Amino acid sequence: MYRLAAFDMDGTLLMPDHRVGPETLAVLNQLVEREMVVTFATGRHYLDAQPIMAQLGLQGYLITGNGTRVYDNRGQQLHATDLPAAVAEEVLHHHWRTRASMHVFRDEGWLTEFPVPEEMLQAHHLSGFRFQLADVRRLPAFGNSKVCFVAPHEELLALQVQLRAQLGDEADLCFSAYDCLEVLPLGCNKGTALDRLSRHLGLTMADCMAFGDAMNDKEMLGAVGHGVVMGNALPQLKSLLPQLPVIGHCQQQAVAHYLQHWLRSPCLTYSPEE
Repeated sequence: MYRLAAFDMDGTLLMPDHRVGPETLAVLNQLVEREMVVTFATGRHYLDAQPIMAQLGLQGYLITGNGTRVYDNRGQQLHATDLPAAVAEEVLHHHWRTRASMHVFRDEGWLTEFPVPEEMLQAHHLSGFRFQLADVRRLPAFGNSKVCFVAPHEELLALQVQLRAQLGDEADLCFSAYDCLEVLPLGCNKGTALDRLSRHLGLTMADCMAFGDAMNDKEMLGAVGHGVVMGNALPQLKSLLPQLPVIGHCQQQAVAHYLQHWLRSPCLTYSPEE
């Protein structure tokens, strides 16, 4: 019997309109009633994710910033990892040959140089989380949890080559979505953060199940006792984790249907066609 359930938010727990469906909310409450530890593992900032959970009446553990921050179920920060100052300095000050916009995440919020298009803000309509305009080249080198570049995928693929050549093995690069490439502290991801949290709770990764849909979920899904891939997941994720079950789409609240079946028969294998 698994004792912790970890959920990616966008594309997994949330529907495409960035809301939690009623069936999903009901099954999360069932997990809490069964005394399972509920954890939300997201690329979002704490100031973005926590208000969403509060609106839903959920009190779970939070892994935010793709593993750069870990919080307990009362909002107490358990762990923080930032980009090394030299790496942040390089990313912020190097003149990258790209049209991608740069977004810097610090504990105080989301900082960027130019106003963000309204369609990008739709993902944050529940929390009201907003960017702050800043000259990112003047930001301190310390205290930057991650840097994101946003552009069409082909543009980001070219930028990824530049970043890797410039940074070498000093940082991790990850596509959290087709149009978002992130620079993260080396070895920092949802998997390492969940391992840290599980040990804090006296558990092991074998005690955990997890759900995800993007490349920033790869390490977490591959390391837990039971990983589950969304039907709407990035093709790269499915190909890298072929041993894991693939369920339905987030639009149909597939996580809820999977867990409803699992709660009835935790020892049985679920088929998404059922």
